[in-house]
Amino acid sequence: MSILVQQVSKRFGDFAALDDVSLEFPTGELVALLGPSGCGKTTLLRIVAGLEFADAGRIVLGGEDVASIGTRERQVGFVFQHYALFRHMTVFENVAFGLRVKARRERISEPQIRAKVHELLGLVQLDWLADHYPAELSGGQRQRIALARALAVEPKVLLLDEPFGALDAKVRKELRSWLRRLHDELHITTIFVTHDQEEALEVADRIVLMNRGQVAQIGAPQDVYDAPESAFVYEFLGAANRLAGRLETRDFVADAGGYRVSVPDGDLPARPQDGRAVAYVRPHDLALQPASSGEHGINVSVRRAIPLGGTVRVELAAPDASVWEVELDRAGWRALNASPGQALRAVPRSLRVFPLQDR
Repeated sequence: MSILVQQVSKRFGDFAALDDVSLEFPTGELVALLGPSGCGKTTLLRIVAGLEFADAGRIVLGGEDVASIGTRERQVGFVFQHYALFRHMTVFENVAFGLRVKARRERISEPQIRAKVHELLGLVQLDWLADHYPAELSGGQRQRIALARALAVEPKVLLLDEPFGALDAKVRKELRSWLRRLHDELHITTIFVTHDQEEALEVADRIVLMNRGQVAQIGAPQDVYDAPESAFVYEFLGAANRLAGRLETRDFVADAGGYRVSVPDGDLPARPQDGRAVAYVRPHDLALQPASSGEHGINVSVRRAIPLGGTVRVELAAPDASVWEVELDRAGWRALNASPGQALRAVPRSLRVFPLQDR
């Protein structure tokens, strides 16, 4: 089922949670609503589900305006961050609940319910826990049961609100991969809310990045990461080292250290104009050289090095007193033979420039 969001606005008192948002979600797509806390992503999800109502605009599901249609009739499955399982019911009873409370004319027989519940528990690989209670399950298992319960009523749309936010990092990663595989098997139109950039980049077909109640950028995960349209998007999607300066005839000139570099067209604003600007460089796009190397770069000094398995994250004191990060493999860090306080030269392999007010 396709989802169309047309000019939706929602206020809570003086706070504009959504400001004239229009989006389209094609049938069978898995889309991440990504953004900082308070950007409006959960409010939008709840409006699609019918748990909140917009002040203006409309929601169209499968070609039908659902303004006057209740949550149950929208054929939407909703999974919350904290599972919302019934603690007094077994796993089997939790999954069966939505089937048993349907109107009599829509309800399938008890043998059919039992068969369907076991099929769903098999789908989420937890059939062996059918007789257990939620308190006996791990967080990851409870979240998979919550998803099975949402799927039991055969929703045309699946909505997930921070589905893995309460889980530890290892379980989150496992469930992300599992959700992607499950979606590829079922092809249900799915929207999930997250503030985790890595989660969105790994799982989604498309990302909708939101900020202050509006859409900041839409696109395939790699496209948005590689071609951010604003400084906000660049900073939000991963670590970023920031350097203030100015743009002079397509050259970026840093305020501190006298660093000047010609910027390729693809890394400039759409309509570059001379004036105040900010340059960004990713930690993996920053090379480190000895201060005596003669490389044209930015003077920095080592604050500390943090081993992270096969890589080393190095914190640097930048000329403007900010802290930069660079990612190196262990061999590259050993070759530098640097220690805290030592002066080095940071050489950007690429950097992205935005007007200073574009944040």
